[in-house]
Amino acid sequence: MASAFRIDIHHHFVPDAYKAALLSMGAACPPPGFQPPLAQWTPRRTLDAMDEAGIAAALLSITTPGIHFGDDAKARLLARQCNEAGATLVADHGKRFGLFAALPLPDIEASLDEIDHAFDQLKADGIGLYTNYGARWLGHQDFAPILEALDRRQATVFVHPTSAPCMCGLQPEFNEAVIEYGTDTTRTIASLLFSGAAVRFPNIRYIFCHAGGTMPYLIERFYTEAKRPKSAAHLPKGPLHELQRFHYDIAQTANPGPIGCLRAIMPASQILFGTDYPYGIGCQGHVDALAKCGFPADELAAVERGNALRLLPRFA
Repeated sequence: MASAFRIDIHHHFVPDAYKAALLSMGAACPPPGFQPPLAQWTPRRTLDAMDEAGIAAALLSITTPGIHFGDDAKARLLARQCNEAGATLVADHGKRFGLFAALPLPDIEASLDEIDHAFDQLKADGIGLYTNYGARWLGHQDFAPILEALDRRQATVFVHPTSAPCMCGLQPEFNEAVIEYGTDTTRTIASLLFSGAAVRFPNIRYIFCHAGGTMPYLIERFYTEAKRPKSAAHLPKGPLHELQRFHYDIAQTANPGPIGCLRAIMPASQILFGTDYPYGIGCQGHVDALAKCGFPADELAAVERGNALRLLPRFA
């Protein structure tokens, strides 16, 4: 632990209430049953993985498919149970853990209550959102009260991908996360930009997963769309100005291809270390892979720790 310094911004946990909720879904879409990495999660295993990889702190979040499975009352209860469990882990392990609290969206009023509870009572480090809720992405007008509340608090908001409802089971021969998660991240970024929400709520400090999905690759199309009068009216400083205010983690994208695309349009200051634990190549795997992505030593140190401290100074 003496050499641990990294901050893992993308690290999942599986409280008992969430495990029970997923098991009750069976083979519903999403997810395709209760996936083994989640079934095997324990606090001890996550701490061991962190220690092996020199991770001093991990920000805990609930992974896809999220909290709401069609019943508002159950979603309210599950969000509160997960957030209380996360707060307990933070309290029990000091600065080893932080918490991105879950919300019972699309229930707006309950989610506003949970924002207040998460920050005022649980002292959460931020809020975890998903890229869409029932085929409405984050820039949709229905979510304006949520964004307004988060903007008022200058909140750090971790945005995890999920699949659009119309994509569930579209290509059953492989896991929908292979394509849809990166695509849906791009959809919600575009939604925030071209609805004007990114400009209207400038104090939200967004973190998008997986190197921003396909957004870096599609940047020329973003530039083209921003020239259309309707979109241009929402982006007085252009799309790149807003995109460069956002943050992007390297979870499951720690290889030169996507990182190269991201670095071509983003300063290193906006890139954060994340592992997507317990998925993918693991904590140590991300450390090893990131070291091969061409960051100079000072930028690598910023990605692994320094940039996160600007968002989460309590881990200094």
